[in-house]
Amino acid sequence: MGSETTKRKAGTHTLRTGSKLWPGDPGTKKLVIAYGERLVCVRYLYDPERGKRFTTVELIVDEGPWKPRSRPTPRADTVVSLRITPGDSEAEAEIQAAGGTWSPGKRVWRLWYDRVVELGLKSRIVRS
Repeated sequence: MGSETTKRKAGTHTLRTGSKLWPGDPGTKKLVIAYGERLVCVRYLYDPERGKRFTTVELIVDEGPWKPRSRPTPRADTVVSLRITPGDSEAEAEIQAAGGTWSPGKRVWRLWYDRVVELGLKSRIVRS
């Protein structure tokens, strides 16, 4: 059960988002019975001005096939950003030896894509 402090406007009232519950959590039994597999989550909204609590549900209303778009492979001479676990001095040394540079503002290493592939670090590429 998480607690959030997001505020939402509902008409002229400001609502505070409270707990977010997942199906099967305590307090969701009736909603799981009512909505079954379509139930994604339950949220509570609070209106401190009126002293009210609102229960909201997120439901799946449609389902269909979906195929994620694949990202195009960068060209060999494209510089990409890499996120390396702090303290992974072996990877940092490999990147530096391959001509990589540290970008302190973004806290990432920058290196040409073809060298990233050679080092086996494709899984560490991040969008910059």
